[in-house]
Amino acid sequence: MNATGFRRVSSADALLPNTGVIDQDSWSPNATSATSFDVEDGSIFLAGDQLRPEGSSEVLLVESVSGTTLTVVRGYGGTTAAALADGQTLHILGNAALEGAEAPGVRFTNRTRKQNYAQIFTAAVEVSGSQLAATTIGVEDELQYQMQERLRELLRDLENCVINGVAPAADAQGSSTVRRTMNGILKQLTTNVNTPGDAVLPLGDGGSADLLNEAILNTAMRSIWEQSSANVDTIVCHGVQKRRINQMIGDRRGFMPSDTTLRDLVSVYESDFGVARVVVSRWVPKDTVLLLDSSRVSVLPLAGRSFQFKRLATSGDSEAGQVIGEYTLEMRNENAHGAIFGLGTAV
Repeated sequence: MNATGFRRVSSADALLPNTGVIDQDSWSPNATSATSFDVEDGSIFLAGDQLRPEGSSEVLLVESVSGTTLTVVRGYGGTTAAALADGQTLHILGNAALEGAEAPGVRFTNRTRKQNYAQIFTAAVEVSGSQLAATTIGVEDELQYQMQERLRELLRDLENCVINGVAPAADAQGSSTVRRTMNGILKQLTTNVNTPGDAVLPLGDGGSADLLNEAILNTAMRSIWEQSSANVDTIVCHGVQKRRINQMIGDRRGFMPSDTTLRDLVSVYESDFGVARVVVSRWVPKDTVLLLDSSRVSVLPLAGRSFQFKRLATSGDSEAGQVIGEYTLEMRNENAHGAIFGLGTAV
């Protein structure tokens, strides 16, 4: 009999949005004085909301909402009216309720349950009776030594799968004929995924437009900050991109005449949008940098299935067993993380 084999992870939640988008092709009488216009989603807005259009110092006050149509006061509070545009973002500053008014209608967001599948990691160990009896230089117990070696290999594989793993497209729960695999970090990232020179990130420099620099890294962290309440505190990258991060301070590095140690590394990157440890992993693709909120990423075993050694029956003169564990990646609030792809790999 096979278990369902996956671990349900915590629910993902989101606050009510505080931005909306104008959806108006024509304006009457004109875009500067129009007091009624359409938006993409009217449910975001309430009467009494103060709005600030993106790129403008004007403040609008919502008088009423009918479907997707807003009726507003232009130039509210003496601000200067400016032309509105289709596709322009409206920032909701806050809602002002009337004194003595009844409670507004209840609004809320639905939690969504996220899940990932637990992957079984295992390796066999077998040592002959003669080997167990023999005295080996540097090894007190050959069986224990082989167990430790296999465990190290499985931990290596677990780290690799946490970053790069992909679940089956069909029957992801696994069976006696379908191997169950977890979705890794790269597979689960969809929102804050960018490449140099796209609509979000600037181009690199140093003779190649795709080379990682401080402007690209800082802009990517800002993009995540704008998407959620996350605090990116961990940057994970291959050694190639770690060298690029080190070189960001190359022309600002100083030494005293008495210094006898050359330090050429950046262990922490501190920006306006987070203070992040820089972690090197050989399993991250060379052209990729991961930006993570470590408080929302966990690697967990299925209950009672952390790495352990199970002795197996033998039919001869040997001791046998297997190291086995079942783990999955718990990644909460996908938009709290991000990645930069397509970076140059020249150092």
